[in-house]
Amino acid sequence: MDSEAILRLVDSLHRDKNIDKEAVFSGIEAALISAARKHYRTQDDICVNIDRKTGDITVEGGGFPIDPGELGRITAQTAKQVIIQKVREAECDTIFNDFMDRKGTIISGVVRRFEGPNMCVDLGKAEGLLRKSAQIFGEYYRVGERVRALIVDVKKVSSKARVILSRTHKDFVRCLFELEVPEISEQVIEIKGIARESGHRTKIAVASSDENVDCVGACVGVRGVRIKSVVDELNGEKIDIVKWSDEPEELLPNALKPAGVSGIVLSADNRSASVIVPDEQFSLAIGKRGQNVRLASVLTDWNLDIITESQFEQSGGEGGIDEDNKEGRRQSLAPSVSAGNSQNSEPETQNVAVEEPNEEQAQSAEEVVHGEITEESRDEPEESVEEQEEQDAEPERVEPQISAGDSVEEVEQSAEVNDVVQDAEPEAGVEETVEINAEDNEGTEGELAEQEAGDNNN
Repeated sequence: MDSEAILRLVDSLHRDKNIDKEAVFSGIEAALISAARKHYRTQDDICVNIDRKTGDITVEGGGFPIDPGELGRITAQTAKQVIIQKVREAECDTIFNDFMDRKGTIISGVVRRFEGPNMCVDLGKAEGLLRKSAQIFGEYYRVGERVRALIVDVKKVSSKARVILSRTHKDFVRCLFELEVPEISEQVIEIKGIARESGHRTKIAVASSDENVDCVGACVGVRGVRIKSVVDELNGEKIDIVKWSDEPEELLPNALKPAGVSGIVLSADNRSASVIVPDEQFSLAIGKRGQNVRLASVLTDWNLDIITESQFEQSGGEGGIDEDNKEGRRQSLAPSVSAGNSQNSEPETQNVAVEEPNEEQAQSAEEVVHGEITEESRDEPEESVEEQEEQDAEPERVEPQISAGDSVEEVEQSAEVNDVVQDAEPEAGVEETVEINAEDNEGTEGELAEQEAGDNNN
């Protein structure tokens, strides 16, 4: 066997597949041992040694040297299969160690096929698996498109290494910002925490070690160039960048942005806080389905209780979140239902102390009541008489009776006659009332004259 050919083979495998030379030499030695045992049909100890510098092969069995050229063609095929298996195992170990070192970083690959909802990505040396749960909601890829994902884990499947990928992990956002913002990779800006709900919203807290560097502005970029590329990679996911602070009085309002905060009541024992917000910004502080306050709680590692200013005033301005009063505070946040809005709601009973009136108060109240009743009873007949006179004064309209045989001229004449009669009736009534009033005046004047004459005679 040519020693130089062996050295060239080992060197080629080392360069092409990035396999250690020692692993290749060990594989060849194991293959020759297996072939020799099969050829001689013995299980005795056979020693094979390959010189790493010259490539010379030395085979000894039972204390006697063995010529490798005597093993034959079939034995050589067996040695070949063993060598291929050993090379594949060494290659798998090399790929596994390589990707384990890159764990937690972003890698780019090409979509090759779909296994149900899962996506298989070609990463070059290995194959990546992107499960449905690790894909961002609403995104869709086709075969042949490139995709970027985070290396979460590496596993050995038979003789291959399979890389587990993810696009929903929060560290995927961290790595994207490290690629887009050089201040983060240079450790001038540090990402303190990330809270993410993939496909919807992400909150990032950043801090700067240099006072002259604006940590939030550096992450956003000029006209939002840096953050725009991150949002595009995340399929339009919303990102909130807030400034980190070691003081919870400053960190909690920043984490709840874009909602404004009026005040904070802290309970450091159980890391709970009551955050007071204006009434009109209560829904903004809670967020859609509680998303804003939930992400803020994960980002700050504080249990947050959002209350409005009116609810805080109704509770008497008491601060803190005690375990005894926590349930009562939750009930105060529930919307109240009035009796007029719900027919099934039972009226609340209240114990009210009623003082009995003394005799003078009872008598005065009775007089007032009787006085109001008598006045009302006096006014009622007058109003009824006036309404009766108005009804009597109104003339009744007589509808003309029309038969089927009447002509159009007869109908018009009857209607004109009816109008004339109605116009004449109020005037006649007025004349009669005037005459009656005049007669009454004459009678009263005569009676007054007779009384004066009788007084003079007396």
